Amino acid sequence: MEIAFVIFGLIFVLMGVICIFDARKITTKWFSFQDINEGAKYLKIFGFSIAMLGCGMIYIYMPEIVELVKK
Repeated sequence: MEIAFVIFGLIFVLMGVICIFDARKITTKWFSFQDINEGAKYLKIFGFSIAMLGCGMIYIYMPEIVELVKK
């Protein structure tokens, strides 16, 4: 069961990073905002929070990874 949560965490991190880096493209393609900069800003905030949620899941269910990174 731990592996499933770690995989979900990695997927959340991946989705968050994609939202951060492609925020302007996603905003122009999916949403019809008049101000694209405002939509991109909110999408980047959403992506950051999703990525931090995924990192938290990985940290809780597999703290050995943090020890490997520290070395």
